[in-house]
Amino acid sequence: MSTDSADPADSADPADSSVPAPAVPVASVRPAREADVPALAEVAAATFVLACPPSMTRDRVEAFVEEVLSPARFTDYVTDAHRHVLLAERDGTALGYAMLVAGDPQDEDVSAAIRLRPTVELSKIYVLPQAHGTGAAALLMSRSLDWARDSGAAGVWLGVNQQNERAQRFYGKSGFDRVGTKRFLVGGVYEDDYVMERPL
Repeated sequence: MSTDSADPADSADPADSSVPAPAVPVASVRPAREADVPALAEVAAATFVLACPPSMTRDRVEAFVEEVLSPARFTDYVTDAHRHVLLAERDGTALGYAMLVAGDPQDEDVSAAIRLRPTVELSKIYVLPQAHGTGAAALLMSRSLDWARDSGAAGVWLGVNQQNERAQRFYGKSGFDRVGTKRFLVGGVYEDDYVMERPL
């Protein structure tokens, strides 16, 4: 199985964009480096469970974190030329992260659903609950779209769990429209996702 087929694109309950970001954000966003891997893995483990539907067992969550969100995997991600990992932080403390993947999707359902090419996947955008209201989610989204645009993409797509309504609202307010569905493997069991896409 490829890395991408196991990666979530869900938002871990990002800050509600109906609440305006502070005039002077208390969060900042920058490209992640190898030195950031421990912080990225820690945030990933803490936030992934928050985006999961209630039916998902702890064993499945832990298996996914070990397989996809471990420090070893994040080392791969930050050194992969086809990926771009962003870190949101405040005073040197990690608040959240985003990861983008350039290139046409390997998932047949996604490939059939999206309308814009070349494309970039917003594979992950997660923010810790204590970071809500800091502007971290909005900044991560803005920097993600900037990177995709600068890379020459015509659009950005993502997958979001069909039960994660708060994330869907955030993506809708960020310009994404629902264009299809796909399945997402977590701990050996498939979940149902919506595919959402926005132009750049």
